[in-house]
Amino acid sequence: MLKNPLHKLSYFIGKRFLSISLAAIIMYVPSFDWEGIGFEDCGNLLMAQNVFHQSDVQWVAIPNHVNWLYQVGEKASIEVQVLEHGVPQDDIEIRYRLAQDCLSSDTEGTVVTREGKAVIPVGTMKQPGFRDCVMVCTLHGRTYQNHLKVGFSPELLKPFTRTPKDFDSFWKKILDEQSQLPLQCEVFPASEYATDKVDCYKFKLRCHSKDDSHYIYGYLTRPKKPGKYPIVISPPGAGVKPMNQNKTLFYAEQGFVRLDLEIHGIDPALSAEIYKDITRVFGDHHSNGYLANGIYSRDTYYLKKVYAALVRAVDYAVTLPEWDGRNLFIQGASQGGALGIVLAALDPRITAACINHPALSDMAAYAEKGKTGGYPHFGRKYKNVSLTEEVIHTLSYYDVVSFAPRVKCPIYMTWGFNDNVCPPTTSYVVWNLLQCPKESLITPINEHWVSMETRKAQLEWLKRQMK
Repeated sequence: MLKNPLHKLSYFIGKRFLSISLAAIIMYVPSFDWEGIGFEDCGNLLMAQNVFHQSDVQWVAIPNHVNWLYQVGEKASIEVQVLEHGVPQDDIEIRYRLAQDCLSSDTEGTVVTREGKAVIPVGTMKQPGFRDCVMVCTLHGRTYQNHLKVGFSPELLKPFTRTPKDFDSFWKKILDEQSQLPLQCEVFPASEYATDKVDCYKFKLRCHSKDDSHYIYGYLTRPKKPGKYPIVISPPGAGVKPMNQNKTLFYAEQGFVRLDLEIHGIDPALSAEIYKDITRVFGDHHSNGYLANGIYSRDTYYLKKVYAALVRAVDYAVTLPEWDGRNLFIQGASQGGALGIVLAALDPRITAACINHPALSDMAAYAEKGKTGGYPHFGRKYKNVSLTEEVIHTLSYYDVVSFAPRVKCPIYMTWGFNDNVCPPTTSYVVWNLLQCPKESLITPINEHWVSMETRKAQLEWLKRQMK
């Protein structure tokens, strides 16, 4: 069933209760420098996690619209308190800067708390989007900061990316070539992750084209009890890093077979130290990083192999004797969320998808002045990669924006407003493009994370999709 994301928000009702529940945690900044806050590189913002922790000083920041959303042209403001030991402080000067989501700041000012609070005038926007308010104060010689984003008619956001006319034929050719390859998969016990309820195996799967032996790895966890089960495929988040199956064993404990994928062809059982070395060469945000590898041609871009490998993982999953033959799900966050949408669009065998704040969405949008782009922030954060016409053309074949309208299965999607990695602007762009049955959980206060409660709610949603 189609649900409007504006009507399904995760927040506490009641302003006083809300003020405590949504209190944003401070971060201590030893030496304050506006340029150090840097909207120019939103991925390096020193922002606090918006939850309570053990600190004497805390922020409370409340937009004057309880759902943090406004119509274009409406004026927004944020009521701010600085608490010490839970007591609102007076005569605290709060410096603030305002900017469009992940762009350079355009306004700055100061307010002073009176009777325990102050109000920051955020203003409005002439076009749909998000405004980010960074707040900084000094107390007892220490500097603390916080931020909060509010949205203006985000349901009207549209992408910069344009889907190529030959998009479908391009991907059909790639997948047809791969389908001619025999399925080759090696499976190894991974007893270090097995429990009294769950078996675990590592696998190595051949993918892609006849003239290119490309492999991916992964872990398969399944209930020890014999039976037929739904399968959940989970692509990884961004980076090159070892895998820890202990984090997702609860899926198998709840009656699912789960395939957690490694997409680079690197054994996930290698040590963390070896992975650090690989990351420095291959995983970081520079011209040798995998997300820039081959970016000047659609035929050489690194993600070509990755997207094809996702479909090959489905080819493998449907051969498993414990599959129930009906339910084949995808679940992922950030880059994994992007890959989940890609796979759901490329492969009609996927029956439902749970997606968190998808990356790789409207990646080239920074090429247009005043537009917010998605992770990995080519043209701003990613070093030595400019958004030339050539690069923009390549990205159009790999951007989630091009895949989202092609998804047919139901999707459950969640994202936060305070996310500077996968900004809410691009999450809304993707959401607005989805034409499949869709449900959302919008958690305004979240940065680039989801709670364990949300993770388990997604599992319960998948259970309700079972046929």
